[in-house]
Amino acid sequence: MDVFGVSGQSMLRALVKGKATPQEMAELAKGRLRNKIPELGPALEGKLEEHHRFLLRLQLQRLEAAEKDLAVLEQRIEDKLKPYAAQLALLQEIPGVDWTLAAVIIAEIGVDMSVFGSVSQLASWAGVCPGNNESAGKRKSSRIPKGNVYLKTALVEAASAAAKAKGAARFSRAVLN
Repeated sequence: MDVFGVSGQSMLRALVKGKATPQEMAELAKGRLRNKIPELGPALEGKLEEHHRFLLRLQLQRLEAAEKDLAVLEQRIEDKLKPYAAQLALLQEIPGVDWTLAAVIIAEIGVDMSVFGSVSQLASWAGVCPGNNESAGKRKSSRIPKGNVYLKTALVEAASAAAKAKGAARFSRAVLN
């Protein structure tokens, strides 16, 4: 059970109130979790004192405040990205790139690609091209350069998401052949 999901949050609020029985809390389950109501009842049994409820209430308030702050930040990012709506839409067409990753790419690279002489220079600046130091048939260091940590993280996340996407096996077979 995900304690941060709808069912989990309902059960935590019931725990804070301290009036619901374990079976009543189990009945708060939503969706597929309703199939597990018989197992939830015993799992929700336990001794919860007033100070436990107090601490749980504080943590729930902290979580709600963080969610509100996150919503404000996301709205601000959306507002700042309005001039780049076309570029954002194009980036989201790339497999594995969602709105958040597209926003990171725009924030880190910008939209003017003329500052990079070539694709290779951009890849090197981003830190996603390993070195290829080979001499006389011996491989030397092939460490990956540091590059832009935020952009590199976003690109690796996008590649990972694209690899897990439907049809990714067909794509990787085409690349390998």
